[in-house]
Amino acid sequence: MALLSSSLRIVARTLVFLLAALLAAGAAQAQSTNITASLAAEHSAMPGETVTLAIDMRPAQGWHGYWINPGDAGLGMTLDWTLPQGFKAGEAQYPVPQTLLVSGLMNHVYKGDYAVLVPLQVPQDARPGSTARIALLARWLACTDKVCVPESGHLTLSLPVSEPGGRDQRFDKWRARLPAPLDAPARFALAGHTLRLAVPLPASVELDQPHLFVENDRVVDYAAPQRFSRNGNTLIIELKQPEVAAATPDSLSSVLRLGTSGVGLSFTATPGTVPPAGKPLKQSATPALPVLLLGALLGGLLLNIMPCVFPILSLKAISLARAGESEAQARREGLAYTAGVIAACLALGALLLVLRAGGEEIGWAFQLQEPGVVALLLLLATAITANFLGLFEVALPGLSDNDGSRGAFATGLLAAFVATPCTGPFMAAAMGAALLLPAAEGMALFAALGLGLALPFLAVAFIPALRGMLPRPGPWMTHFRRWMTLPMGLTALALASLAWRLGGAGFAVAAIALAVLLVALLWFAGGRQKRGQSAGLATIVGVALLAGVSLAVLPGLVARDKAAAEPGITGAEPFSEVRLADARAAGKPVFVWMTADWCLTCKVNEQAAIEREATAEAFRKAGVVVLRGDWTRRDPAITRYLTANGAAGVPYYQWFPAGGGEGETLPQVLTPAMLIERAEQASR
Repeated sequence: MALLSSSLRIVARTLVFLLAALLAAGAAQAQSTNITASLAAEHSAMPGETVTLAIDMRPAQGWHGYWINPGDAGLGMTLDWTLPQGFKAGEAQYPVPQTLLVSGLMNHVYKGDYAVLVPLQVPQDARPGSTARIALLARWLACTDKVCVPESGHLTLSLPVSEPGGRDQRFDKWRARLPAPLDAPARFALAGHTLRLAVPLPASVELDQPHLFVENDRVVDYAAPQRFSRNGNTLIIELKQPEVAAATPDSLSSVLRLGTSGVGLSFTATPGTVPPAGKPLKQSATPALPVLLLGALLGGLLLNIMPCVFPILSLKAISLARAGESEAQARREGLAYTAGVIAACLALGALLLVLRAGGEEIGWAFQLQEPGVVALLLLLATAITANFLGLFEVALPGLSDNDGSRGAFATGLLAAFVATPCTGPFMAAAMGAALLLPAAEGMALFAALGLGLALPFLAVAFIPALRGMLPRPGPWMTHFRRWMTLPMGLTALALASLAWRLGGAGFAVAAIALAVLLVALLWFAGGRQKRGQSAGLATIVGVALLAGVSLAVLPGLVARDKAAAEPGITGAEPFSEVRLADARAAGKPVFVWMTADWCLTCKVNEQAAIEREATAEAFRKAGVVVLRGDWTRRDPAITRYLTANGAAGVPYYQWFPAGGGEGETLPQVLTPAMLIERAEQASR
C-alpha cells in the first residue's frame, strides 16, 4: 500500500508536468487571469551594484501558486530572463510557503499575494544615465482545490542606471516574508527509511505547528507526519522517506516554518552526526477562549493603574468629576466612553490583523513605531496643553461643560489609543493569542481588552454610591484643569523625545516647530474668542495649512539609520538569536530584555529593577549575558522572536539559567529581587 501510495503521487506529479508542458506553449503569449504578475525594481542602480527585483504575484480569490518544490502535486515557477549584455540575474528567493493537503497529497503553496525576489547584478561598464530593458518570461501553475491552469506572463521593466532614488517601500514587506538564514550549520543522516536532521535552534524558541519544507525533490514523503523533538539547543526533525526515493543528496536545502504566523528559517544541511531524539516538542498550547477573554478583561482593567495610562488620566479625571451631575447623564457618558474605548481597541486590532495578514511583521503598539503617528500625538498633546492653560476654548474631549456623550466617546477613543501600547499582567497571553487565533476570536479579545479598560468609568456611571464619592462640579474644576497642564506638558515633552528617537534630530525639530506654530495659531484663535469675535473659519484654515505642511515636510525628514543603544550599567548587548544561541551553547546564564522608548512600563522596570548597581553587580559575578532588544522602531527579528514566544508586545523578559536549562518567562512587572536571586543561583 505504501508503494502504491508513493507511485500514485509520482503519477500525479508527472501528469501535472505533462499537462503544463502541453498547454504552456499556447498560453505563453496570454497574460494570467487567475494569478496576475508584475515586475518591479526596488530602486535604480549604479554600475557595478546589485538591485533587487520582485515578481509580484497576486492570486485571485480561491487560487494559489507554488513554492520551488511544489510537493506531491503542482508545478514550480520557471523564469526565462532576457537581459542586456553584462547583466546577471541571481537565484530567486521565495517567501515561507504554506501547506495544503488535498486528497492525501501535500502541496507547498501560496494562498495569498506573494513576491519572489531576484538580485540583479549591474555590470561595471553600464552607462550612467541609460535605461536597461529587463524582460522576463515567467511560467507558473495556478490552482484551486479542484482545478489547475498553466499560466505565463511576459513581464518587462525599464531600469534606470543612475543614483538610487525613489525606493519602492513594498520591498520591506516582501523581504520580511523571506525565511531568515540560519547561520549555524545543520546536519542530516539517513537511518533506514527515516531522514533525520539536527538543526541548531535555541530551546527558548517555541514552535507552533512547525513544518519543514525540503527543496530537494523526492527525498522525503511530503504527506507523512513530521516528528520534532528537543535535544538541548538542537532541534531534531525526523522525516519519512518515500518508498521510491531519490538518491541521498550531498546537501539538503530546506525552510523551517516556525509557526502559523509564517516566520521561517532557511538552511542547508550537510551529512553528519545527528544526536538522538530528545524531549518531544512541546507545542505552544493556546488556552481556552473563555480564559483568554478573562485575561484580556483583567489586562484592560489593570491598564488603568499602569504608568503608561498616566498621560490621559487628566482627561479621565475631569470626565469622572463631571459624571456626578445627573444619573441619566452619567450613564449616557459612561456608555459613550465605553463605546469609544472598545471602538478604538477593535479598530487597532483589525488594522493589526490586516497588516499581519499582508506580510507586515508588526505587533501590539505598532502605531507608536511610526514617526508620523508620534508627530500627530505631539500636536494633539500640545493642543490639549494649550487648552488647559486657557489659551483657547474648544470642546475637546472631557474639557468643555457641555460636550456630553460625544466628548465622552472621544475621550474613550483617545484613552484606548494612548493606553493600549503597554502590555500588562494577564494581557500578554491574550494579545499573543489574538494574533494567532481566527479573526473573529481575535477581535473578541480586543473587545474584551477595551471593556476592561473602560470598566472603572462604567462602574462609576452606573453605581450611585461610587458617584456620590466624587466631588460636586464647581469652580474647582477650572483650577484642576490648570493643574493638569503639568502632566499633559510632560506628555508632549516625552513625545518630542520619542520623535527624535524614531525620526532623528531633523524630524524632531520640525515636529516641535509645527507644535509651536500650532500653539501660536490657537493663541490667536483664543484672543479673538476673548474679544467676542469668531475664530472658527480662521482656525480651520490655519489647521488645514498646518496639516498640509506636516504631510509634505515631515516624511522626508525621517532618518533611516537606527541609533545604537548604550550598554548601560548592565553591559547589555544588542539582541540577536545568534548571540543568544552562542551564549546558551557556552552554558552562560542569559537575561533577555525586550523594551521600547514609548513603553512607560518598560522604563519603570528598568529604573526599578534592571538598571541598578545591585543588579549589575550580581550579573557581573554570575557572568550573565544581557541581551536587550530595542523595539522602539520596527524590528522584524524582535517581532519574530516575540511571536515565537507567544508575546504580542513589550515589555518581555526571559531568564535562561546556566548550563542550558529551559528558559523562564518573567513577569512584566519586575522587582530587583527577581533578577538578583536568579543571578546568585547561577553563581553558586
